Amino acid sequence: MNNRARTPLIIAISLIIGIVLGYYIIPSKESKSTFVSSSKTALAQKFAYIMDLIEDDYVDEVDFDSISDNFILSFLQQLDPHSTYLTTSQFKKEQESLDGGFEGIGVQYRIIDDTIAVIQPVKGGPSQKAGIMAGDRIVTINDTLWAGKKIDNDDVMRLLKGEKGSKVKLGIKRQGISKLIPYVISRDIIPTYSVDYFGMIDSKTGYIRLSQFSQTTSEEVNRALNDLLRRGMKQLVFDLRGNGGGYLEQAYKVADEFLPVGDLIVYTKGRKRDRNDLFATRGGMFEKGKLIILIDELSASASEIVSGAMQDNDRAMIIGRRTFGKGLVQEQKLLPDGSAVRITVSRYYTPSGRCIQRPYITGNPDQYFEDFINRYA
Repeated sequence: MNNRARTPLIIAISLIIGIVLGYYIIPSKESKSTFVSSSKTALAQKFAYIMDLIEDDYVDEVDFDSISDNFILSFLQQLDPHSTYLTTSQFKKEQESLDGGFEGIGVQYRIIDDTIAVIQPVKGGPSQKAGIMAGDRIVTINDTLWAGKKIDNDDVMRLLKGEKGSKVKLGIKRQGISKLIPYVISRDIIPTYSVDYFGMIDSKTGYIRLSQFSQTTSEEVNRALNDLLRRGMKQLVFDLRGNGGGYLEQAYKVADEFLPVGDLIVYTKGRKRDRNDLFATRGGMFEKGKLIILIDELSASASEIVSGAMQDNDRAMIIGRRTFGKGLVQEQKLLPDGSAVRITVSRYYTPSGRCIQRPYITGNPDQYFEDFINRYA
């Protein structure tokens, strides 16, 4: 095995040591030399030794590209449920849902126990129109059994995405129903807008339904508010049910429209991150009218920032079910090959100091999302 074949795993090992253990070459104040702590050196040597064993003694040829991807992902999953690694193709496909259009069936999912579990269908997408529900499990695709097999995100994307108008057959297992439910779904362009609907309920009550916090969310909400105010809106129902979150910056901008200058919206704090307070900074478009926010168990992350800020500032009445409970903040680092690492660097807190992150077992992300799925039972 040549050095070139080993390069991906060497990069993976160096990356993990650097991210998780703070592997930095630190200048010594006294000598201007550099050093690495002995414990980190020992860990690097252990990894190098294992690589040498594989190279010298392993019975078969090894795909080091695949090993390096799985190695990084497995390492990060020992931290928390939201620190993760995305391959180049996974990162590109995930960004499409927030930054641009794509064609497919329109579901947010997670692979749990080698089965594709639907977190939620995309609002207005083919799956929602066909009747796919949050908590469903995709067992068969085009009459081929996929549950219980080793399947990864690339496999799921290959099977479910496709040209507009093409069809895919799904066999769905749903809680409380013994037999598989058959669906034939026509792929389509998946909507990527944030505001699903806005309008007037009556002469003075406006309504806005927000499905996600994408790059254009604050602009879309502003346009909706402008239109409703011109039509005489005095009070607003702001619907965040099913909104799984998105960009923190967009949540902050949306909350800013409802709060007066100086009100605290959210703050973040971590072991290596100082407390960072985000305050309302300008005159919002709807600071004084009555405000009701609707939430449910699918409202997460950015949705919880907005609803928590309104609740703690006594700005809105919150109605609905207990939210998802994601209070961890990730920073994304792009790697030279187009892949990405997302590391949890802090927690976010509502103005009163509440961290809404629900409990999790370190190193067991499947259990974390299983708990969410089981809330539908």
